[in-house]
Formats: sequence, structure tokens, C-alpha cells
Amino acid sequence: MAWSGGKESALALYKILESKSYKVLALLTTINQAYARVCMHGVREELVEKQALVLGVPLEKIFLSKNSSNQEYEQKMKESLEKYIEKGISGVVFGDVYLEDLRIYRENKLKGIGLRAIFPLWRTKSQKIVQEFIEAGFKAIISCLDHKVLDKKFLGRDFNQGFVEELPSGVDPIGEKGEFHSFVYQAPIFRERILFEKGEILLRENGFWYCDLIPASANQLREKKWSRV
Repeated sequence: MAWSGGKESALALYKILESKSYKVLALLTTINQAYARVCMHGVREELVEKQALVLGVPLEKIFLSKNSSNQEYEQKMKESLEKYIEKGISGVVFGDVYLEDLRIYRENKLKGIGLRAIFPLWRTKSQKIVQEFIEAGFKAIISCLDHKVLDKKFLGRDFNQGFVEELPSGVDPIGEKGEFHSFVYQAPIFRERILFEKGEILLRENGFWYCDLIPASANQLREKKWSRV
């Protein structure tokens, strides 16, 4: 499973598991080695580790250099997938919805090593994905956004119908064109909710605003547990 920790990959995994047609061997996540964060999403490595833990699926990390090239990405992805081919995998699941060029790219790269690409959400209308995501019990927070298309006020908010209704005209409801990314902290496929705190907000050189999500410490977890009693 190509895993970003965001809403589309989580919903795609949910559908794959629900179908009972596949066995998922691992979550495949690219990590920016310089920052120890999920590439593009900017989420701390520890938080995707927690997602894997509450899913009960091993996390396979692909570490990329700070300013990695597409060639580096392709080579490391190929090396990682070849290890799993030896374990019997037949394909890779993606959360892509309607970017045709990206789908063709993924299919061609996987075909070259004898694998197929699986797209459980393909051609599903964005608003329907929003509805399915919310009704199934998923919860996600906006971890980063493109400052060229969205105001900073959308950062660090929960992804819900209210959020979607406030988006400017032309912005995809699920951010499929890269307008924003998210971190899923609650899901029907999680054994428990992932607790975190909102930290610093930064505008980075790539033109994206990031909200640092800080994993809850043991003390914070105890405090939250007692507060619910």
C-alpha cells in the first residue's frame, strides 16, 4: 500500500481491506531523511509509525535525500518493491482519484518489474469521497497547504464538510491537485485514535504552509486518559 498517512490513502486501504480480496503486506512511505518527515505532507515519521501500529500493518520506509531527484525516488522505490516481490506481492495500491498522467506513470513503472497498480478510488467524484470518508468515521487534520491557492486559515483544521464548503472556487474538495494534504488520526481500521498536539506553523521554501503535528507524550496520554474518566 502506497501510504502517505493522508485521507485518500487511508480510504483506499479501507476499501481494499473491506473487499477481502487482498492481503496487505506493508505500508510503503517515502520519508525525507533530512527532516524525518513524510515527503510533501510534512508529517513526522513517528506519527506514520503510530498509524502502522494501530493498523497492525508493517511500515516500509523509503528514505529520500533532502532535494531528491525523480531518478532517486524511482530507484529506491524499485529496490524496495523488489524485496516484496520475493515475498509474493502482485501489486501496489494507490489512493489516486483522477490524475490520468500520474496513473499511467505508476502503471508503466510497476509493469516494468512485473507488478500491477490498483486504484480503489479511481474516478470517484471528489464530493462522494468526502462523504464516504466522513460517514465511515475517519478524521483527518490539514497538515500542509499550497499558499498560492489557499489561505493559512485552512491549515491545522479538521477535514470535514464545513472545511470543504469554505474552500475557494476551483480548489478540489479533496485537494487532488496538491492544494492541501492531511494526516488521518482516527479511522474505522485503526485500533485506537492517534493523539497529537498542534505545534509551530511554517512557510517553507517550496511555497507550502506546514502545521507541525507533535505526537502526544506519555504524560500527555495519561492526562487525556484521566480527563475522560
